[in-house]
Amino acid sequence: MPASRSPLRHLALGDSYTVGEAVAANACWPAVLAQQLRRGGVAVDEPCLVAVTGWTTDELARGMDQAALAPPYDLVTLQIGVNNQYRGRSLDEYAAQFAALLERAIALAGGRVARTLVVSIPDWGVTPFAREQGRDAARIARELDDFNARARGLAASRGVRFVDITPISRRHPELVAADGLHPSAEQYALWADAIAPAARAALSRPP
Repeated sequence: MPASRSPLRHLALGDSYTVGEAVAANACWPAVLAQQLRRGGVAVDEPCLVAVTGWTTDELARGMDQAALAPPYDLVTLQIGVNNQYRGRSLDEYAAQFAALLERAIALAGGRVARTLVVSIPDWGVTPFAREQGRDAARIARELDDFNARARGLAASRGVRFVDITPISRRHPELVAADGLHPSAEQYALWADAIAPAARAALSRPP
């Protein structure tokens, strides 16, 4: 009999949107994605998360330095930048730091760009939190579009798939957790639906 293969491993790099702030651990999108992949016959382990609420690009880099990582991973996803925008950090700084993170993500996938995915930043400007704080939703949208455009361009330049979940966040501003800011489990499930085809395509490539 052939030896059974170990489950595939997913490393998810990010911030609150990756770790699933304000929802149950099994409701963050990497966990829901794993559930969907398993239902589709893809043997994948629970995701390894290197993500903390509030992290910016440079803080994620430091977190990766300190994490006990064990590459190569079968799938590496990168979703980061909202806190750069929230804190008023520059677009050029974001792009430079994101580019470095993307190279690290590819390396953690064993140098395989086909096993690396970038996920866009959602629009927090549509949330009840933003409205209650009197934030300028149009400005937030413009800035996040600029951040996402840079990330998309950098991903494309390296041949990395980019999954745009930002429109989902804008179509469903009511799908938020109790804090009025972070996505609800229902919204994370919609993100996982959008990410799953790219993840399946990535995992179908030869190791």
